[in-house]
Amino acid sequence: MLLIDSHLDLAMNAVAWNRNLRLDVQTIRDGEGGMNGKGRGRGTVALPEMRRAELAVCVATVISRTARPGSPASGVAHQEISYAIAQGHLAYYRVLEESGVVRLIGDAPTLNDHLQDWKKRGAQAPLGFIIGMEGADPIVEPRQVEKWWRDGLRVVSLSHYGISAYAHGTGTRGGLTPAGTELLATMENTGLILDLTHLADEAFWQALERFSGPVLASHNNCRALVPGERQYSDDQIRALASRGGVMGVALDAWMLYPGWEIGSTSPQVVSLEAVAAQLDHICQVTGDSRHAAIGSDLDGGYGTEQTPHDLDTIADLQTVPGLLQARGYTEADCAGIMHGNWHRFFREAWGG
Repeated sequence: MLLIDSHLDLAMNAVAWNRNLRLDVQTIRDGEGGMNGKGRGRGTVALPEMRRAELAVCVATVISRTARPGSPASGVAHQEISYAIAQGHLAYYRVLEESGVVRLIGDAPTLNDHLQDWKKRGAQAPLGFIIGMEGADPIVEPRQVEKWWRDGLRVVSLSHYGISAYAHGTGTRGGLTPAGTELLATMENTGLILDLTHLADEAFWQALERFSGPVLASHNNCRALVPGERQYSDDQIRALASRGGVMGVALDAWMLYPGWEIGSTSPQVVSLEAVAAQLDHICQVTGDSRHAAIGSDLDGGYGTEQTPHDLDTIADLQTVPGLLQARGYTEADCAGIMHGNWHRFFREAWGG
């Protein structure tokens, strides 16, 4: 079954972690043998495994936080540095595109044609990448949005961990900054999609109020199942759905298992059944299966030490439809959750 994944930090893994993603996962793991550090030798994502996963399209990120006074999150010294790092991530995707491995997607006709290509040729077709930005610090000032659009950027979240130039994010309390309100207006005029992931609650509601364009949640889970401000309340899920948004469920284990302690809890306590439970909860809250999808965030700074124990690589996401069918979901429901909901969302967001 075709898959669309709304959040993969591929360039971060390649550029910052020095991973050759053309190699298979096991070869990358072997090359990191003996390395210290979270996720080293335990990666789950590489281009060959993405093909095995039938992952026709993903939102591939550019990311670089800027440090700010009062923010609990680390980052680089200035937004200009964040811009340069994110442009380096974009350059990585561009060189993959030039080699024919990847097709960059930024409009509805390209997306439709790409998925038809995958239905005809399967994994022989290029991998489709929609460029997203996790945390907007690489946008040095709002007027730079149009340049980023011309560079291919299509999805932007305002903040990551801590406080960005534009909004309070995970681990903080607060709303948008004045620059954040200006950025949203510029994004709306340009046609960028707003990713509400990682926003502090106050910033989430302010962003929904002040931005009239298309909104999504690329990698978020449900607070009712796993308490914590990083997850969405049922009210937030309903608000997102009321705007036509789709929510991608993440596979980071601390977002799947209540009380998970990073670095000490064993992956044996959580399985991919927890992913099915998150997807099911979104469907129950919204009343149908049109707003639930996959936003795996695999290899987002962690590896198999922090994923469900029955996931070895991203290819194992193909077990999710069976888990959903065991809960009573139809094949059509599963196809929507695996790829159809994201296809519809981007097609409509781009006026296709």
